[in-house]
Amino acid sequence: MQVARKAESFVGVIIPVLNEAHVLADSVVRVQRFVRNLTDYRCRIVIVDNGSTDGTGRVARELASEHRDVDYLHLDHKGRGRALRYAWQSSDADIMCYMDVDLSTDLEELPRLLGAIRDDGYDIAIGSRLMRESVTTRSTSREIISRGYNLILKVVLRNSFSDAQCGFKAVSMEVVDCIVPRVQDQSWFFDTELLVLAERAGYRIKEIPVVWAEDDDSRVNVVRTGWDDLKGIFRLRWHFWRHSVLRERTYARSRQHGVAIEDDPSEPQGG
Repeated sequence: MQVARKAESFVGVIIPVLNEAHVLADSVVRVQRFVRNLTDYRCRIVIVDNGSTDGTGRVARELASEHRDVDYLHLDHKGRGRALRYAWQSSDADIMCYMDVDLSTDLEELPRLLGAIRDDGYDIAIGSRLMRESVTTRSTSREIISRGYNLILKVVLRNSFSDAQCGFKAVSMEVVDCIVPRVQDQSWFFDTELLVLAERAGYRIKEIPVVWAEDDDSRVNVVRTGWDDLKGIFRLRWHFWRHSVLRERTYARSRQHGVAIEDDPSEPQGG
């Protein structure tokens, strides 16, 4: 019996950039060469420039004009979360993914990321640097910070995924439509908030071990980003606690008056 072959899936490959003119062209060409060999997918690379001042926009426009499978979007304001939100919600792709412009994660893992959604029925697929099978190269201080952050996240919000911040993720368009509008953060905490809200709403998340190497030229302010992320964690904790209390009060009143109610599916479940 001959098994019908699945139709080709359309994938939006998002590369958010901020002042990356010196590496952008090389990275885009590398990604382009790789995705053109993915026989089950039709990929469009989307460069999202969020507030660059170093000529990144000029390089991105040139790439988009030279290559039919490259698009360029510009935002005046900074924020990786803002860039991802805008690109994802502007797309008609079947699957959306993103990767950091430094390509710290080995591109060989991309088919597994996309396949988790296309073939295995997951809603979100994320690269994890903290799985036992992963191979990572980074400084001791960055390793401690990453593990510490994800430990705090688990203790406070009781999530099941191991690495919230790896810049290598894919999402279904259902997640883009239903979860992304509920994410408040516009910057680095966007990833964590998206994953926490999706998991609490019952969406399935697949973690994939990766080969990952730290970029020595990273522009991330670790201290400021870490502080903003901690504030984001406790904002979500307060949000869940407040809605848990409100549900309990509503339930108690309904019991008192003999009225049956249902949980609001638009709100994250759990406390």
